[in-house]
Amino acid sequence: MTKEIIFKDKRIYYKTSGNGKPVMLLHGFGEDGDIWQKQAEFLAINYKVIVPDLPGSGNSELADDMSIEGMAEVVKTILEKEALAPCPVIGHSMGGYITLALAEKYPQLLSAFGLFHSTSYDDSEEKKATRRKAIEFIYNHGSYEFLKTAIPNLFASASGTTMPAVIAALIEKGKKIRKEALITYYEAMIARPDRTTVLRNATVPVLFVIGEYDGAVPPADSLQQSHLSPIADVHILSDAGHMGMLEEVERTNHLMERFLNFVAERTESFS
Repeated sequence: MTKEIIFKDKRIYYKTSGNGKPVMLLHGFGEDGDIWQKQAEFLAINYKVIVPDLPGSGNSELADDMSIEGMAEVVKTILEKEALAPCPVIGHSMGGYITLALAEKYPQLLSAFGLFHSTSYDDSEEKKATRRKAIEFIYNHGSYEFLKTAIPNLFASASGTTMPAVIAALIEKGKKIRKEALITYYEAMIARPDRTTVLRNATVPVLFVIGEYDGAVPPADSLQQSHLSPIADVHILSDAGHMGMLEEVERTNHLMERFLNFVAERTESFS
């Protein structure tokens, strides 16, 4: 079911499916909520799954505040409208940055959270420079020309051979993404602070999903940060780059289900 909220005069869309205890899935840069389609279909058998189009993506309008913290406020509003809190929130890449911002400011809203090919570390100066070059390219050539080059590099090299149609379909969706959105996302990611303290202070379970061939979030960094969380559930996808929900669908589905089952049992034991 597609729903919407009005957040400070901007329309934000999200989908809900299934019944049971809730879980929210946040997409990353250059995507929309459809990136989680396989996981939403699987988890909806036993869970209520909420998948927003973040501001500027899919059918959602750009918000006035497109910072990571500003987008976290949008997510908070959806959680409150659906009366979901406390709820597990799992974010892919940029969606993980938003999840961390939410956990930092509103820990009471989360019964667990997950970093799916994402990181609590801020950008290095080298990473910031790379993002600024990307902003310049997008400004001059548009989002589609940028994503045509960027998206294939998010997958493990073997995936380029085994799933070309999936990659081509993701690139094709890039035609609908506004360059203004991609630029504001990059600016937000550059400006975000280090949030390793959020992991250190977490009192809820934290899921870490790591791609062995992830060129965007180095596996070594992901493993290092996973040790910061007192209650960590760590998985390495051995055949994935940065897009494990597409590259290793079945394993992703089952590890997420196991994590959510653990969170549900833990929540019931404390209630």
